[in-house]
Amino acid sequence: PILQHPSAIISPSAQIGSGTLIVAGSIVNADAHIGAGVILNTASSVDHDCTLGDFVHISPGARLAGNVRVGARSWIGIGAVIREGVTIGEDALIAAGAVVIDDVADGQCVMGIPASVSR
Repeated sequence: PILQHPSAIISPSAQIGSGTLIVAGSIVNADAHIGAGVILNTASSVDHDCTLGDFVHISPGARLAGNVRVGARSWIGIGAVIREGVTIGEDALIAAGAVVIDDVADGQCVMGIPASVSR
């Protein structure tokens, strides 16, 4: 089943995969595609036309602007912001508070403002 807190706001045009957890205060906007087993944590925001692969974790307060793509098994840290049109690869890690303005490759870890690859 899809588990959705009553205070979460989900667009009727969004597609949500099975086993997804949508926590209090989360927002999923128009035409978003959310994979299976995804966690949208407290007060996270997934804007229009975003695509999240299976088993993605969006931490509390993270914001994804429109048309963001997040690959399977990636993790977006607390309070991170992802600019519109950015693609994040599979198994990527976006650190807490990062501001991502460029694409992130598979398996990369980025942090900072603007986000850059962690060494």
